[in-house]
Amino acid sequence: MKDAFGAPQSLLVLGGTSEIGLATARRLITRRTRTVWLAGRPSPALAAAADSLRALGADVHTVPFDALDTESHEERLGKLFTEGDIDMVLLAFGVLGDQARDESEPLAAVRVAQTNYTGAVSAGLVCAQALQAQGHGSLVVLSSVAGERARRANFIYGSSKAGLDAFAQGLGDALHGTGVHVMVVRPGFVRSKMTLGREEAPLATTPEAVATAIELGLRRRSETVWVPGALRVVMTALRHVPRAVFRRLPM
Repeated sequence: MKDAFGAPQSLLVLGGTSEIGLATARRLITRRTRTVWLAGRPSPALAAAADSLRALGADVHTVPFDALDTESHEERLGKLFTEGDIDMVLLAFGVLGDQARDESEPLAAVRVAQTNYTGAVSAGLVCAQALQAQGHGSLVVLSSVAGERARRANFIYGSSKAGLDAFAQGLGDALHGTGVHVMVVRPGFVRSKMTLGREEAPLATTPEAVATAIELGLRRRSETVWVPGALRVVMTALRHVPRAVFRRLPM
């Protein structure tokens, strides 16, 4: 179980090769986490990620998981909780997509939506029910500032994150008082393999900075975490910009 500072003994990362997920795992292993499950599609990258965490002294297992294969979620994820309590689940999978391609290829846009939203709803509910059954734990959901207000440049990705964010907030309300803590994390532009080659946005951050914010949020039992924190003010202002003006902003 978690200690007084919110550090979990056991961690399940959905999206086992996620740079933010792995940065969070590394940070928590240096605190108190001893058992880690990395859930993702079997690949050399997933195996290498597991080895890198084992080198830090953790007991690491890989679990076959595909966000799009929702019919398998209950069996594969639910089984993990029958083997012992899991203190924290980090929902870290997602795809950025390619806005220009996705607009012209609706099936590609659907794949973005199904991965980022439908897959997350399925896996999130399975894990939430298991956490509630064991009576404790945290579900940390990686959302994005892109979900705060749709922008012309990435409205397909942004809309999928908006749906995920709303779902996670509602799930947190549903689980209030059950012993399960739901925390929504809203990073801005993160320098990672997923954003490699894309123009960097203001207030860009790193996977390590997001991991630090997640750990602090766990200690504080926060419900929403912005990374960096200044984005809260920026997005509050942008939400109230008239649409005609918003369209002309260099974003």
